[in-house]
Amino acid sequence: MDAQRGPGEQREARGLLPGRTNRRRFLLIAGIPLLAAGAGTAYAVWPGPARPGPRVRTDLEPLNARFGPYVGTLGEAHWLGYDIDEKPGSAGSRTVPSPDSRIRLVGVARLAAGGAAAITGRAEYAFAPASEPSALPAELAPYAPAGAAWQHSRQFDAYANHEGAEGRPSGEYHFDTARDLVRFDLLYLYT
Repeated sequence: MDAQRGPGEQREARGLLPGRTNRRRFLLIAGIPLLAAGAGTAYAVWPGPARPGPRVRTDLEPLNARFGPYVGTLGEAHWLGYDIDEKPGSAGSRTVPSPDSRIRLVGVARLAAGGAAAITGRAEYAFAPASEPSALPAELAPYAPAGAAWQHSRQFDAYANHEGAEGRPSGEYHFDTARDLVRFDLLYLYT
């Protein structure tokens, strides 16, 4: 039947005329971007392998910015910052954020020489020897010295945990004057 058609009609029937395309080519051209978008979406929401828990951090800038004005400049720190509502081992795998985040900031940091004594010696805070502070996560246990003489003050906690630009934290600070250490365990609620 093609033999009865002229050359232009034969090319038109096969979809080869300029500016025209046949159905198969149209589906191919339109389908590739749709398949790529679908594959990208599937990759983004597909749960990956379980990740290890939070890693121990040693950077000082975030800590000095958050509570440096209350405890002084930190010289060394080992700490964790993580969302306590995350499943263990999933570290950041949530694809849809929750209405609120509860970030735990916990660790041990070294103050400048005499820094702990300067804070615990202030009468308005009424520091007293503390019972054992809350348990540290296993990742931080090597950085908390055994036999530390921790001191605690609810008045200092209230002073350091006042509302600021980063929300209102709750939690405790413990100081060891012999080693110039501060041990902190704070919870920041973001809504």
